[in-house]
Amino acid sequence: MMPDLHLWLIPLLPLAGAAINGLLGKRFSRGVVTAVALTFCGAAFVMALWVAAQVFFSSLPLPHIENVATWLRSGDFSVDYSFALDQLSLVMLLVVTGVGFLIHIYSVGYMWTEGGFYRFFSYLNLFMFFMLTLVLASNYLLMFIGWEGVGLASYLLIGFWFTRDSAAAAGKKAFIVNRIGDFGFLIALFLMIKHFGSLDFQTVFDAAKPYAAETSGIGFLTAIALLLMVGACGKSAQIPLYVWLPDAMEGPTPVSALIHAATMVTAGVYMVARSHVIFEHAPSAMMVVAIIGTLTAFFAATIGIAQTDIKKVLAYSTVSQLGYMFMACGVGAFSAGIFHLMTHAFFKGLLFLAAGSVIHAVGGEQDMRKMGGLWKKIPWTWITMLIATCAIAGIPFLSGFYSKDEILWRAYQMNWVYWLVGVTTAFMTSFYMFRLMFMTFAGEYRGTAESHEPADHAGPLDAGAPAPHGHGHGGIHESPWVMLGPLVILALLSICGGWIGAHRIEQFLSPATGSVQTVAEPSAAAESALGPPASSPAEESGRETLLTGVSVAAGLLGLLLAWLLYSRMPGLPDRIAASAQGLYSAVANKYWIDELYATILVKPLIGISRVVFWRTVDQGLIDGTLHASADSARELSDEVRHMQSGNLRSYAGWIAIGATAVIAYMVWVGTR
Repeated sequence: MMPDLHLWLIPLLPLAGAAINGLLGKRFSRGVVTAVALTFCGAAFVMALWVAAQVFFSSLPLPHIENVATWLRSGDFSVDYSFALDQLSLVMLLVVTGVGFLIHIYSVGYMWTEGGFYRFFSYLNLFMFFMLTLVLASNYLLMFIGWEGVGLASYLLIGFWFTRDSAAAAGKKAFIVNRIGDFGFLIALFLMIKHFGSLDFQTVFDAAKPYAAETSGIGFLTAIALLLMVGACGKSAQIPLYVWLPDAMEGPTPVSALIHAATMVTAGVYMVARSHVIFEHAPSAMMVVAIIGTLTAFFAATIGIAQTDIKKVLAYSTVSQLGYMFMACGVGAFSAGIFHLMTHAFFKGLLFLAAGSVIHAVGGEQDMRKMGGLWKKIPWTWITMLIATCAIAGIPFLSGFYSKDEILWRAYQMNWVYWLVGVTTAFMTSFYMFRLMFMTFAGEYRGTAESHEPADHAGPLDAGAPAPHGHGHGGIHESPWVMLGPLVILALLSICGGWIGAHRIEQFLSPATGSVQTVAEPSAAAESALGPPASSPAEESGRETLLTGVSVAAGLLGLLLAWLLYSRMPGLPDRIAASAQGLYSAVANKYWIDELYATILVKPLIGISRVVFWRTVDQGLIDGTLHASADSARELSDEVRHMQSGNLRSYAGWIAIGATAVIAYMVWVGTR
């Protein structure tokens, strides 16, 4: 008999923290709010570790499913409120609770002096509940509840500073764009019910396996896969629904780290990997996933090159790295995509938290052009951020090197074009990340933080101990250890998080994600580009080593170019931008995609809603009907009120007329 792990407790714990702080937090001190938030989130992490120990040391058979109750029943169709643990959900569980708990600790320092302190931690715990529900769900409907829930929590956290118009607008934008993707997800669920009669993962996959792969035309499996990808594009910020994520940087920096780097935006990747059986039967949909991921990785990287806001650079970097994950899923390397999801959570979470430490140090400034020379004044922030930058740039033996290299190798096995775009993107990634490092930490300081009052930063804490509420700054200074501690831990994970190796994690995940589905040997185009196909394991290994060397060289070339332009010859970038004004302007303005969407979608919809729905339906039909009814009632009452004259003879006359009418009616009825 399998032991009961009480999986339902893991999401329930942060929900309890959210409820306590949300309902009672206004009466609590900040210390009590902190204790509640960290206790319940930390308890979820401890339970996740205990569950992992049961898997690794007690040989718990997987998948492990726990039914709590029958949730929905209609005829032969039913959905259970149940949770499932397998290799894939275990990895996601550890990432969400572990990184999430570190970000909770960091947030204590970062948000200490902010208003709505209890509200922030209530929202943060609420997000954890929905995200854990999403990854532990055993069926698509429960996953969809978590999916929608993280969208709600994201809206609340992005718009946390709701008095800022930009933050409120960013929250609404994220919410609306995600609903577009969710519409596709929902239709996919309806198709599953129609064709499989169930939304349970195992039931759906078992029913889909006997079908032949839809290699020609679009069958129902291809339709389901494409609709699922629409949902993934919204949640994971892929072309064309990526536009919400850069604007989401209006939220507090810990929100950017938790939601838009480590957890929520990877939900789409997790959903595609979870649905690998459906996608493997829909090669056309797989190709769409690979193309969208590849284009998104390249496109977002080009925009990141010209951004000057430190958080915007990281935002477009996130979009680009998510593109890598979808590229992996599109070529059938689902385990490689999840491997990169895990390492990305470490180094991108660290990059965002380190960026918050920089913002804290310089009094709320986010423009890198007003930074510089900070490595001496905030050394812990500098060294941890450097480690994360090396990891994302693919420097050998750091976590990002292993996962990115595996994706590029699998992409090459499918089609050399994916590999070429991926390597080019790796070069740009290295360039814009080291550009960020040189602009922020090298050279001379170009800002005025010595006299600044901080805006988006932590309170004036000393060694992690809260100081009196206020925003005094006192010049550039290192963050307190309540913020630096999570940075150091994530830096260690960014170094060693990839040492598990792509092959070992592939072997671990294969029961949940299937084996790699790429072709056995390179395509004809790849053969012509890099020689004949390998015919032995030694030749195959040599080819992989060669491609690894190319990707490492691309990363080092990006580092060298960034050093030349932003350290050795700091005036050259401005001259290059001036000489390529048109191209630079397009990249700096993000190719005017937001303006294009506003012109062809947003403004027409607003115009139609105002003319058709507001003037015609709202004012004309609804208000018109109510006003006409009111006018008719007023006119009728005006006529009737004349009957109330106060004259007794008039009243007697009305009574006589009424009695005559009643008698006449009775006589008429009686004679029929």
